[in-house]
Amino acid sequence: MNDYQNLIPILKKIEKLSESNPISIKKALLELDLFGFSLIALILVLPFMQPFPVGPLSVIGGLTIAALGIQMLKRKPFPVLPERLLIITPSNKSWKWITKVCIFIIYWSKKMTRSRLLWFVSSETGIRFEGGIFILGGLLMAIPFAMILPLNNFFPGLAILFATIAQFEKDGLCILLAIFWIIFSIVYFSLFLYGLYYLGGEGIQYLPEWILQITQ
Repeated sequence: MNDYQNLIPILKKIEKLSESNPISIKKALLELDLFGFSLIALILVLPFMQPFPVGPLSVIGGLTIAALGIQMLKRKPFPVLPERLLIITPSNKSWKWITKVCIFIIYWSKKMTRSRLLWFVSSETGIRFEGGIFILGGLLMAIPFAMILPLNNFFPGLAILFATIAQFEKDGLCILLAIFWIIFSIVYFSLFLYGLYYLGGEGIQYLPEWILQITQ
């Protein structure tokens, strides 16, 4: 599969099949005949790009995408995925959502991208950029925020998404956008953690006075 536009009819077929029988990630990848790192990363990242954290699954998904990045940098010929991820079975509703998002991404990427800044997507350099973004984006997605931080998967997911589009469309600008979302995610997480630290410190500072007021 060379052109990711071929994803649309195949995903629609998977969506239709999932109405009667559960379709696991493994079955979907076999149906899609995906052997490219970028295509696999695109399919894997979409279920996690939701407004709210999706729990332990995002840890598995994030670490898997990071592993794909490591495999790319090691120049592995084919990606290897963990069985724990492959057995995950999205619902028919999830497959419908994935198909809808894929169509949206492909439609707009074809309209807004073009071949430019080719140094960022050249064979050796492009692999390094894409692999590095997969590693950083995957590790950021894997940080467990226990359902308390909105968009914690979405922003790193955008970085991974733009990295895949960069390779499909040979658009180096998408690599720069991916790097931006990696930096944005790091800043976003850092501000959140600093806020927790600051609020925790303030709470501890006033805790004795608060306890005295209750016990009076």
